[in-house]
Amino acid sequence: MIRLTLRQLEVFVAIANQNGHVTRAAQTIGMTQAAASMAIADLEQQLDAKLFDRIGKQLVLNETGRILLHRAQEVLDRAGEIQMLAAGGKSVFDIRIGASVTVGNHLLPPVLARFKHRFPNGQIRVLRYNTEQVLARLSDFSIELGFVEGPVEDSNFLTFPWKKDTLTIFAPAGHPLAGKKLAAADLTAAPWVMREPGSGTRTVFERALAANGIVPHIALELEQPAAIRECVKAGLGLGCLSRLELQDAISAGHVVPLKAPFLDLKRNINIVLNRQKYVSEAIGTILQLCTG
Repeated sequence: MIRLTLRQLEVFVAIANQNGHVTRAAQTIGMTQAAASMAIADLEQQLDAKLFDRIGKQLVLNETGRILLHRAQEVLDRAGEIQMLAAGGKSVFDIRIGASVTVGNHLLPPVLARFKHRFPNGQIRVLRYNTEQVLARLSDFSIELGFVEGPVEDSNFLTFPWKKDTLTIFAPAGHPLAGKKLAAADLTAAPWVMREPGSGTRTVFERALAANGIVPHIALELEQPAAIRECVKAGLGLGCLSRLELQDAISAGHVVPLKAPFLDLKRNINIVLNRQKYVSEAIGTILQLCTG
């Protein structure tokens, strides 16, 4: 006889997604810390297996927990679809998407608008991460879909090409290199204000320079494109960002694009899905809206 409950699985998934913080997990699903602790203890007792290692006050997902996590999430996803169908098709899902600032600000809003028009009662959250962080969160099933700017070379993921994008090297207005066709020596000598390691922008930029034997001098690393624009505008170095992030600043004359035709700064924006992830109706709809 199956004695597991959906609430127990919901607690298990919530604790795993909150890196073992029971209090924080309980808050996300509207429970008290004591009730959540009791639910996970009952689940482990019924399974006759520990899902977490206890390290101080924190729970750390163990091997058994990692194996069961995506299956538990799949059960919850399917239960959500059953509830939606029983409610006459009114959506009750909560979709979590991981995306970069550039994708989230400039490319996703039209997709989200069409999605909300189709599912007005559905919840959809866009969480801001770089490419490396998106893949990590897809791996532990804390997000359902990822939109990344960097290459994905891990066979554990399904990748769907979505948009084309091009990075642009830029400088403050009045910079000595403005209007010139850059040479490799110019890029080697310049200080750079760049995204952090792990971001798709940084990966594409470094690969393009490495293909031409250029090792850049990174003077400053920042996570936000807006901060990079302001630092370049202030004269702290050259920058390299998506053209989407630079349109307004270029139009206003705050920064100027530089020409380096020998660099391949083109990239794909990809949609990424964990191969083991159950593709619910909501996830399938997002994929269809983006790729159909």
